[in-house]
Amino acid sequence: MSLYNEIQECLAFIQKRSTTKPKLGIILGTGLSSVADDIVVEREFIYGLLPYFCTSTVDSHRGKLILGTLHGVPVVAMAGRLHYYEGYSMQQLAFPVRVLAALGIEHLIISNASGSVNADINAGDLIFLRDHINMQPENPLRGANDERLGPRFPDMLHAYDRELNAWAIERAADHGLKGHEGVYLALAGPNLETPAEYKMANIIGADCIGMSTVPEVLVARHAGLPVFVISVVSNKCFPIAEIQPTTVDDVIETVKAVEEKLRKLMKDVVQKLG
Repeated sequence: MSLYNEIQECLAFIQKRSTTKPKLGIILGTGLSSVADDIVVEREFIYGLLPYFCTSTVDSHRGKLILGTLHGVPVVAMAGRLHYYEGYSMQQLAFPVRVLAALGIEHLIISNASGSVNADINAGDLIFLRDHINMQPENPLRGANDERLGPRFPDMLHAYDRELNAWAIERAADHGLKGHEGVYLALAGPNLETPAEYKMANIIGADCIGMSTVPEVLVARHAGLPVFVISVVSNKCFPIAEIQPTTVDDVIETVKAVEEKLRKLMKDVVQKLG
């Protein structure tokens, strides 16, 4: 079966069971799952029960697709994402974004946690992506292209909205959060990077580093969707002398420390885009 037909089958499955017509799509990353608690749920689906969706294997990700309203705006939210390091292909992990686009969303909001490789950006800060560097070993657009889903060679010049980023930095400050614009470097994971790799990331112009997001952005832009990305800095990885051993629990703890403020910022973002 073609990718297009798989998307249509999953779309029909959801629409048969939900009346929500989402305006916004939201991907909730590591440590940010509590934002889903603000959604007035109309229907939710466990990933593994949706046609062609893969099951999330990361403990901190709920692995549910939620439809309902968030601060009065109809949304569809991925409470947890899929990652390349879980063993999925790029096409598999990006499939949910295809379905979100088919559901008719007008904008995609993506969140993640990342490590800072900019000496001026600290743990607990926010980075609104203005660009990315893709060093993951596979591309979700690789293979035969279906023009019904997007062009063969999508342009990435304006992948991120700089004006929206500027607005978000101001709104973040209103909530006591330090915001920056930055460049995200995507690597495969699941290991955290070596000091030499952090230094490389800094040299080539990255501000933060992570293991997700870029495949989702590529598919969203292929589908013509505007994208807004919030990255919560979970640990500082540059300069090298300041690096500390880091566990997943450390990452989640750092993100949770700013989560309540981030939920207020998300309300502003959702209402502005909705």
